[in-house]
Amino acid sequence: MEIKNVRKLIIIGSGPAGYTAAIYAARGNLNPLVLTGSELGGQLTTTIEVENFPGFPEGMKGPALMINMQKQAERFGAEIKFETVTKVDFNASPKKIWVNDIEYQTQAVIIATGARSRTLELPREKELWGRGVHTCATCDGFFYKGKTVAVIGGGDSAMEESGFLANLADKVYIIHRKESFRASKIMQERTLNNKKIEVLWNSEVTAYRGEQKLNGLKIKNIKTGEEKELAIDAVFFAIGHLPNTEVFKNEITLDDKAGFIVAKDTVYTNVAGVFAAGDCVDFTYRQAITAAGFGCMAEIAAERWLQTHNI
Repeated sequence: MEIKNVRKLIIIGSGPAGYTAAIYAARGNLNPLVLTGSELGGQLTTTIEVENFPGFPEGMKGPALMINMQKQAERFGAEIKFETVTKVDFNASPKKIWVNDIEYQTQAVIIATGARSRTLELPREKELWGRGVHTCATCDGFFYKGKTVAVIGGGDSAMEESGFLANLADKVYIIHRKESFRASKIMQERTLNNKKIEVLWNSEVTAYRGEQKLNGLKIKNIKTGEEKELAIDAVFFAIGHLPNTEVFKNEITLDDKAGFIVAKDTVYTNVAGVFAAGDCVDFTYRQAITAAGFGCMAEIAAERWLQTHNI
């Protein structure tokens, strides 16, 4: 087994949170190592147009934005390795991180592994991703002003997404597998009283329509078996997120529902010297700019922790 030299800081993950942490750490002379994971750049690399990240009045391609963040981190001395962590031991001193048979040792860790949206995983979903198939109304709803869109889900997130989209689109369908919502009563009332929103109860999407971009859905009524075509310009998933935290199970405290990292004061895990940032801990906002902010906070916390312990 190959063992690397002990680092001051290793950052696991390469989205806005991970790269922002790397920029701050590198400028602080911590010489951070970034282990990017298999999805280099995180979820933002699947977003075609990013128009709500400050500093880019004309918008920015998601992949290009992440490449710029990576270059900025490297400019100040961050080391980027395109490797996926396979095991960790945060109780050891120094902490241990493995990539297959390679063992890294570090005094402090920032986890910024992000999350992935639950999707239907139907045929052609990846082809239409960002071309009518989306997971974030706040990010991409702007592109469907005056259009017809659909939201899949029945919880508070689905109500929020549909309400947001109703301010932009001419028509919003909510497609829900059951005959009642699980969302809070007040959110349900707002949704059901919105004239722009129509609910398709007991329904599920069975296929996407469209070649270069989405132009419709095939829908099946679960109770009657009836199938129909629904012409829409975009569909948004609001059926939850799954944090990329499986490798940290039994090492830090994760919530019981989906496995999000439980953090105190925003970025502190229950293990000293281990910090969390971005969508792996944030199940509320899930924006690129908030993830970047989390990365900044986690790095400052880690740097202060290292100074306090004279490392």
